[in-house]
Amino acid sequence: MGAEQLRRWESGALAHAADDPFGQGPLPWLRGTEQYVDEDGRITPWYAEPARRHPARGNGPRAADDVRLQIKGFTSTGAVAPGEAIDFHVTVNPPQQFSVDVYRVGHYGGDGATKITTSPRLSGIAQPTPLAADRTVSCHHWWLSWRLQVPAYWSTGAYVAVLTTVDGYRSHIPFTVRDGHPADLLLVLPDVTWQAYNLYPEDGRTGASLYHAWDEQGRLLGESHAAVTVSFDRPYAGQGLPLHVGHAYDVIRWAERYGYDLAYANATDLHSGRVDPTRYRGVVFPGHDEYWSVPLRRAVEEARDSGTSLVFLSANTLYWQVELAPSPSGVPDRLLTCRKRRGPGRPALWREADRPEQQLLGIQYAGRVPEPHPLVVRNAGHWLWEATGAGEGDELPGLVAGEADRYFPRTALPAHQRRILLAHSPYRDADGALRHQETSLYRAPSGALVFASGTFGWSPALDRPGHVDPRVQRATANLLDRICKRD
Repeated sequence: MGAEQLRRWESGALAHAADDPFGQGPLPWLRGTEQYVDEDGRITPWYAEPARRHPARGNGPRAADDVRLQIKGFTSTGAVAPGEAIDFHVTVNPPQQFSVDVYRVGHYGGDGATKITTSPRLSGIAQPTPLAADRTVSCHHWWLSWRLQVPAYWSTGAYVAVLTTVDGYRSHIPFTVRDGHPADLLLVLPDVTWQAYNLYPEDGRTGASLYHAWDEQGRLLGESHAAVTVSFDRPYAGQGLPLHVGHAYDVIRWAERYGYDLAYANATDLHSGRVDPTRYRGVVFPGHDEYWSVPLRRAVEEARDSGTSLVFLSANTLYWQVELAPSPSGVPDRLLTCRKRRGPGRPALWREADRPEQQLLGIQYAGRVPEPHPLVVRNAGHWLWEATGAGEGDELPGLVAGEADRYFPRTALPAHQRRILLAHSPYRDADGALRHQETSLYRAPSGALVFASGTFGWSPALDRPGHVDPRVQRATANLLDRICKRD
């Protein structure tokens, strides 16, 4: 096994579809505010530049990988309420002490996060080898490493646990602190989709996602050989961050900067009924949210029909239908199954099951966008574009990227009072054919607004360095302000 192969696996880029220009982005919550002194006495940011896959030797942190498993971990549940406990299961190789720094994602004066707490020094062990059956990889048998009792005064939000060994290796575990208190907007983190893409362990042997698996020679296989079922009970591949996690963090930093009243939950919380979306004026889906269960869709449709507005800030939403089942130890909703186009049973695409995503979103998935293209403004006199400075036919550079949605005329629209398309953007697909993207807004009979951006580029335009577009920021504010005021 050559060093170049190891580097590709360790980077996480191979598993994480590196052709998507808005997939991971830079490590998205810290902006170099914490530093360490390297072996030459230079002050160095604690987080390396994204291009530096292997930071130079020194006393600063180095990225753990899935081959040597210097330190990797996961939580027993992706979300927890204040006053409850969350369990961390961590493997350390070689066994040694480690610590956990917990950050909350937010604006925080431009830093992107703030440190909330640090664990005591913990004793790390090399956990048992992950269990694998029919390409399903699970670490549910790992021993408990640390139990964090979340204080009642902690704010609801997106959190990241940063694991660091004594000898300087580091990885990450995202989790959510949810809260049942009233708020204007509920922000839903797409943990189901995150897990669908997770190839852990990205080691050339064991790992499998709903997209990839390895053959006996360590070659990456495609979707027809991938897993049908994946487990939440395992770390995320690479540095421990899910694919597209940056989309959610971009939205969170921007929304908290401008003072929106937010509550937080995971998609699995809506699936299970732990969080009731009808209690909020609006529900925001900040990033790529491709995999939905029947209970999740039912909960969101009921929220819309009761008057709760919906905001979808990405593309290719609600594409695959999935099922959630208990882990082998009986913990609910820890196994994710999507049969896609293989084997007997009902179709896995929502549109092939006669419930196309357009009936909720107003538009639906059209395809990949190989190179970023401009988003072309349509119906510029609409209130969404008010005070943005955008005129009819204006082009917002690079905003149509990654994947795109559009209106399908032969597919039924949802029931609506009014409906409008706010962008119509031509682009060329991988074969050079001319396609188009569209952005949609409709008002349901209940009065709820349903907005779908139809592109991966919308969320990064809110707060991703190098991608910020003030017109998208203003348009998004126009939308959320109207939802929060119930106009």
